[in-house]
Amino acid sequence: MGAFEFPWLVADIGGTNARFGLVTSPDARPSNVAVLAGADHPTLPDAVAAYLAEHAGGVRPGAACLALAGPIEGDRYRLTNSSWAGSVRELGVPFAALLNDFEALAVSLPHLDADDLVSLGGPPPGEGVKAVLGPGTGLGVGGLVPTCDGWTPVPGEGGHVTVPVVEPREFEIVRALRSQGLPHVVAEHVLSGPGLVRLHRALAEVNGVTAPELTASQIAARADDPLCAETVEVFCAMLGSFAGNVALTLGARGGVYLGGGVLPRIVDRVRTSDFRTRFTDNPDMSHYLAAIGTVLIVASQPALTGAAAWLRQRARTEIVK
Repeated sequence: MGAFEFPWLVADIGGTNARFGLVTSPDARPSNVAVLAGADHPTLPDAVAAYLAEHAGGVRPGAACLALAGPIEGDRYRLTNSSWAGSVRELGVPFAALLNDFEALAVSLPHLDADDLVSLGGPPPGEGVKAVLGPGTGLGVGGLVPTCDGWTPVPGEGGHVTVPVVEPREFEIVRALRSQGLPHVVAEHVLSGPGLVRLHRALAEVNGVTAPELTASQIAARADDPLCAETVEVFCAMLGSFAGNVALTLGARGGVYLGGGVLPRIVDRVRTSDFRTRFTDNPDMSHYLAAIGTVLIVASQPALTGAAAWLRQRARTEIVK
């Protein structure tokens, strides 16, 4: 596999953090992994330069694949929850490609080990179409479709669909959010790290109580606080409905995988929540959904694994040419 010179640069760029790694041989996993705070670097090229200088010995990569949390248009990117925008050509790497972050996460799915996954109910994931979604700084959605040549990722912006509300209390929450300045509430507004904060604030209004301003991490950690506990419960239930909608839309009989930065911190609470009940709660398709496995990705840097797998596949294509 000599189409691209090693090492390869792989990255997972979110609205808060930028994760980087190096791939040094065809079958190697990403190494020299480092996480840089996006706020510390004015642009993506600045962050890449800092990573290569400070964590990779100043190497010059022969190829790069960067997964970004935002829409991709050819060689151009614009992060949804960050000011970073531009062209991947600005990196000066001989071959550089962009993926949506959940597109890269989708590519990683066949390469994850059993220890990288925690079951959230249903049968083990199968070989059909797979869906991946998850709350972090935003709410990402992607898919993976089996083809004659392997797997093909399907990027999307499903996190911006209208928020899935089912219970009367959830309608009250949406009304509260609208009164707080969100005229159109989309899924990402509640099913994300910042969404936990909005949910907490809205539930305080619905319950008629005064609550302190807490971060998403503080809300998730305070299981003994009634309002925080209710916030996480509502969050997990609504996420179940959202995941069911994604599964139906993609026909994801091969399983629904959940990633992102929020859920690995509350694994046990997701497993004991109404997530799976709400996932299968559909008046017409409950049996269809019950046959779809749901799993939580607990691997440390799965999008880097996906970016590396994408580069390996592209390198094989270049050799064939």
